[in-house]
Amino acid sequence: MSWQTYVDDHLMCEVEGHRLTAAAIMGQDGSVWAQSASFPQFKPEEFTNVMNDFNEPGSLAPIGLFIGSSKYMVIQGESGVVIRGKKGSGGITIKKTGQAVVIGLYDEPMTPGQCNMVVERLGDYLIDQGL
Repeated sequence: MSWQTYVDDHLMCEVEGHRLTAAAIMGQDGSVWAQSASFPQFKPEEFTNVMNDFNEPGSLAPIGLFIGSSKYMVIQGESGVVIRGKKGSGGITIKKTGQAVVIGLYDEPMTPGQCNMVVERLGDYLIDQGL
């Protein structure tokens, strides 16, 4: 299965009538493995800040999580494993696996919990596969 299929079929899937607004799977070096057409362009320093927060949990909280120049307020996550952010009526979930980072963006009417479930479920699957 191609990485694009994981994005199209597993991240951009419908959950209770709603779907993510954008999603991507990226290597931990910042390379894009696959992404939805609507996924914003990460600036290198934005991705570096995300990876730094996985290594030093809490480092994003004072400055915020930026993706494509949009700022998200960092909210609860799992230290070193999941970063969650909120912006207005939407948000972001980022799950780190052994080799990749799975990212999902959402807006209402999708809920934070639905986004978390979609992103983290794929992330857990990739971890189980050694990826």
